[in-house]
This record gives sequence, C-alpha cells and structure tokens, in this order.
Amino acid sequence: MKVFKFGGASVKDAEAVRNMANIVGSFNDKIGVIVSAMGKTTNALEIVVDTLWNSDEKGFINKVEEIRDFHFSIMKDLFQNTNHEIFEEIENEFEILKNRFDESSRQKFDFEYDQIVSAGETLSTKIVASFLKERGINAAWIDARSLVRTDKNYREAEVDWEVTETLYKTVFVPRLETCDVIITQGFTGHTKDGKTTTLGREGSDYSAGILAFCTNAEDVTIWKDVPGMLNADPKWFDDTIKLDQISFKEAIELSYYGASVIHPKTVKPLQNKNIPLYVKSFIQPNEPGTVIQASTEMDSLIPSFIFKMKQVLFSFTTKDFSFIVEKHLSDIFEKLASVQAKINVMQNSALNFSILLDEEKVNVEEIVTLFSKDYHVKFNLGLELITIRHYDAQTIERVTIEKKILLEQKTRETARLIVKQIENT
Repeated sequence: MKVFKFGGASVKDAEAVRNMANIVGSFNDKIGVIVSAMGKTTNALEIVVDTLWNSDEKGFINKVEEIRDFHFSIMKDLFQNTNHEIFEEIENEFEILKNRFDESSRQKFDFEYDQIVSAGETLSTKIVASFLKERGINAAWIDARSLVRTDKNYREAEVDWEVTETLYKTVFVPRLETCDVIITQGFTGHTKDGKTTTLGREGSDYSAGILAFCTNAEDVTIWKDVPGMLNADPKWFDDTIKLDQISFKEAIELSYYGASVIHPKTVKPLQNKNIPLYVKSFIQPNEPGTVIQASTEMDSLIPSFIFKMKQVLFSFTTKDFSFIVEKHLSDIFEKLASVQAKINVMQNSALNFSILLDEEKVNVEEIVTLFSKDYHVKFNLGLELITIRHYDAQTIERVTIEKKILLEQKTRETARLIVKQIENT
C-alpha cells in the first residue's frame, strides 16, 4: 500500500480536486490518502474559534456561513446533481459547527479550538471521497477519530502509538481489502473518551507518517506545489536548487531548524521502519521530486538555507553580576515554559544568557516583566535567523551581505547566524 498526503493548496478549489483525483486514479495500487482542509479553511476556522471565545455570535455565524459558501461553491462545481447525498452530509457538518455556539458550557480555549478547527479536514475529506467515487474510483472514507488515539493535550496532542496501531489494524486494514482508496483526515485524532484532538499546526504530514507506520506502507508521497524539497525557500532566496535525495537524518535536521516542506514529526516514524518519503509536485506529478530515505551519501552535496524572520533576541544578566550557573538556567527555563516560549537559539557566557524567539509568538513586554525582578533584561527586535546546513565561507558571505552578525554558532555541519539588516544612511 502507498500513502499519499494532499495539502490545502492541492484541494483549494474544484479544479484542484479534479487534478488530485487524476493523480490518485493514475495508480493501480492500494492507497491510503490523507487530506488537509481546503485552501485557507484552517485560518478561517481559527477566526471562528476567536468569535466563539469572545461570545461574538454575529461574527461567529457570518464566518461559518462564509466557510459554508466556499465549500458549497466547490461542491456545485464538482457534482452536477445538487441532490447528491454529499450536499446533505456537508450541511449536517455545518449544523454541528453552528451548534457549538449554543452549547452552554464552554471548556478551555485549546479544547474548543480542536473541536472547531478539525472540521476543516472532515469537510474536505468527505467531499474528496465522494468525488473519487463519482469518478468511478473504489474509494471509502474513514474518520481519523476512529484511528488515531492521543492524549488530552489539545492542539499538540501526543499519539498513543500502541492503541493507534491496533486501531489501524482492526479498522483501516480490513476496509482496504474491499476498496482501493481510503480517504481520512490529516491533523486529527481522538482521546480515549472520544473527544477530538489535533496534532499541531501543519500536522497532516505527521498523519501520513502515522498511517504509513501503522500499516507498514510501501512508501509515502507528500504532494506539494513545489517540485520537491528545495535548498531554500524561494520567497527569501534566489536560484534555489532541488534536493534529489536526502537522508532521514538530514530531513529531521532541516525540519528541526524550520524548513517548511516537511512537518518535524513526520520523518521519525518512517525512519523507524525505513519507509521512503517522496515530496512531489501535484502540478507536474510525473516529475521525480525528492526522495527521503536511509542513505546519507548525498546530504552534503548542496548547502541548504533556512530563514526565520521577525526574531527577537533577549539577553538576561543577574542583577548582582554573578555567574550564570545551573540554578539561574533552571529558573530561566521555568519562566519561559510558563509563557509557552519556544527557543530557536540559546547561548550563554559567564554573565549573560541569550535566547532567540519568534517575535510574533511571544509578548515581549510580558517576558520583560517576568524577568525584570531578578535579571537585567535587554532585547533586540526585527532580527533574522539564518541556518545553513553544509556551509562554507562563501555561503556565509552570500547571506550576510549588508547584514550585521549579532550572534554566530557553528558545528561541523551547521552554521546559525542571528543578523540585523544594516540601514543605509
């Protein structure tokens, strides 16, 4: 069996869904298909969560109706018969969504987030499964909430691998004996008591890894709007190069440092069972793309560049100017954890401890207030973090033109540079 994952861009409108169906229909294999929410639906549903939490009923209804109209416009383009059962099925999903505003007892924000935002994948997968069947493909839909068991850490749920593997073997695998293609949601799981969870933003790639691991799949293909994994984001870098082949280890390193093509958790379950991962273009599906597998022989041939913009660098110094020692580090990490701050880079000297955070994911004033009692706090906004895998002097020089290096870290394979644009006077 093969595993395919199609992201939001690959099902963003009716034409994209038709293209996806053409790709799936061109294979004679048994296929498990993970599908993300259509287009920018996840972003729209996040607004729905905010309106619910703020008790903005008008905003809630208007946004839900907007999302409904988007999906119904796609369905009307895909299905000539507007009496097709999918219309009633999707209408029922929107009624369930609307009813969440009327529920008397709202729980924690993260719980409400998962119940609402996961609807995007439910809508897309049901529409896609119905369209594949309309095309004559022997397809079926299985709810990921009957497959992926997680804990109750809403929005970042951890998978219970033992239970999930059992559920795949008892629910998914037998169904594959009677059909050729099974469609299920990405990003989505469920707790022991049946509550919906999500696996973290962009978690559909991870869902494909889970499916492949639990079914011992032949390989996984993630279909993107790029020709494969590139050595840099073309948004920030000219003259990008496609990486034809890299190792699981290299892919994990790149995703850890922020490469956006592969979700950081996706690769590990595939590596554990040596299941190759392909990244291919749904625009040019016959092109070879990139393969991620065990061999490391080609990893160092092409430098890779990862850019993180809008970074903030904090520096903490004890007020008595004593050395930064273990008790200070423990205190600093505990405080950062209390505000869910995720560190991109850290470095310490005798008297200072510095951290780099995503400026848009933290409240700078909150962190300053949190630390000001015990530390002198300095910070620098508007920075960039550049990570180079398999660097040399030339690559570093190339990315630091007209930039001041504030902090630099190097290992044998990786250089990390915190830089600030030099303003021309």
